[in-house]
Amino acid sequence: MVVFEKEYTVQKEDIDELDHVNTVRYLDWVQTISGEHWNEAVPPEAREGWIWVVRKHTIEYHIPALLGQTLRLRTYIKQQAGPISTRIVEILDNKTGKKQVTAITDWCLLDAASLRPRRIPESIAKVFIQH
Repeated sequence: MVVFEKEYTVQKEDIDELDHVNTVRYLDWVQTISGEHWNEAVPPEAREGWIWVVRKHTIEYHIPALLGQTLRLRTYIKQQAGPISTRIVEILDNKTGKKQVTAITDWCLLDAASLRPRRIPESIAKVFIQH
């Protein structure tokens, strides 16, 4: 598996009325890091003609993240089958390594012209699998 990571410091606009990161913000981070990983790993010419859409999000909250906390977001592809790619996003406390959130998302690959699901091409699938 090829892992993509980035750090993020929790800002005031990320915080909800319970004084921890808002659920919607976590979902935004999941989608953002997923797109960044795709754009970093796959050359622009190989991305042309494809669109990813979410089929299902599952988010498990372990420990609330708080204002000023530095987080490490890490993502990788767990499984690919047909048009579906199952991506894991883990959000960890950058100091302790403790898991704050685990998200599992099934992404479906669509042909950009027809908007129909398409099997993930081997040329794309292999980018996310370490040999």
